[in-house]
Amino acid sequence: MLIDFFYTLRAAKLPVSVKEFLALLEALDAGIIGPKSEDRWSLDDFYHLGRTILVKDEKHYDKYDRAFSAYFKGVEMLADLSKEIPQDWLQKLLERELSPEDKAKIETMGWDELMETLKKRLEEQKERHEGGNKWIGTGGTSPFGHGGYNPAGIRIGGPGRNKSAVKVWEQRAYRDYDDTQELGTRNIKVALRRLRKFARQGSELELDLPDTIRSTAANAGYLDIKMIPERHNNVKVLLLMDVGGTMDEHIQRVEELFSAVKSELKHLEFYYFHNCVYDFMWKNNRRRFAEKFPTWDIIRKYNKDYKLIFVGDATMSPYEILQPGGSVEYMNEEPGAEWLQRLTNAFPHFAWINPEPQGVWQYRQSISIIQQLMGDRMYPLSLKGLEDAMRMLSK
Repeated sequence: MLIDFFYTLRAAKLPVSVKEFLALLEALDAGIIGPKSEDRWSLDDFYHLGRTILVKDEKHYDKYDRAFSAYFKGVEMLADLSKEIPQDWLQKLLERELSPEDKAKIETMGWDELMETLKKRLEEQKERHEGGNKWIGTGGTSPFGHGGYNPAGIRIGGPGRNKSAVKVWEQRAYRDYDDTQELGTRNIKVALRRLRKFARQGSELELDLPDTIRSTAANAGYLDIKMIPERHNNVKVLLLMDVGGTMDEHIQRVEELFSAVKSELKHLEFYYFHNCVYDFMWKNNRRRFAEKFPTWDIIRKYNKDYKLIFVGDATMSPYEILQPGGSVEYMNEEPGAEWLQRLTNAFPHFAWINPEPQGVWQYRQSISIIQQLMGDRMYPLSLKGLEDAMRMLSK
């Protein structure tokens, strides 16, 4: 079994050696954890043991987490309706091959009809289904389940493939972006330096050479040292970052941006959201439900001097932006579009940085909606895109 785990780590581009894998097997054989251990143990114990032995550099922790999750855990369900869905209903065993003509014949439902139909299926369904077009299952054309094809369904219990689901029903875990990531290039920092507003405030810590020379000359040559406050960038930035889901594809580039922003800007406040901004955000992804920051409080806390920067791929179901209850994790009372408009009204200097390639923007309905809400202030996460965004924000 564990040899497949080893190959999974290798496939995830983790530098795992055979010697390290053998060391892991020796630890299990010695009874540190596992069936030979005298103490109770769990999968979490194996996770930490494997990470300790197999991962030599902390920068690979995220790759290890994704590979471990893909191999052992899969996707856990978040069942906020009254009835649980048996796991065997969502076990994919086959996949139908559909021609473009077959796909074109599949009818789609509106949001209200889709949610009402899901409730009926949960009440009526008694057994597992696969390859069908009606019940919750896998591999077919039903709007409920995963592993098949439907242009506008609810994905339940499995990975996404076509990015066409109007709602996702699952529990998600996110990692904080690493703000200590070393940049492979200084381009991002150079671009951010366009966003500058220098000021001299605070204690006098820096030598004022011109004034010292003038004062010394005026003092008959006796040295008269003059000091001034240190000059620093006084611009204020409120950074809101999308995390999890499709953003997992862009972790490295967003971490590079986050590192550059934290090193360049003294006055920085940041928060996380998932897909779209709703009525609360968070600062720590491990405690995102325990430590919520209401969006209204954030709007009231910071004044209009703050430059508002969104970072996200804007890739989601349009319903997540436009409909109450569109969030993939809870029933939001107000649509995300309302909150985006409130934020942009409160902070007139704003921009959206999108890590998705600009060439695909025109094919994503959700990106078009966000672009409209942002007043076309969406820029790609590239050198030119960052320079254009910083130039616009500095006006």
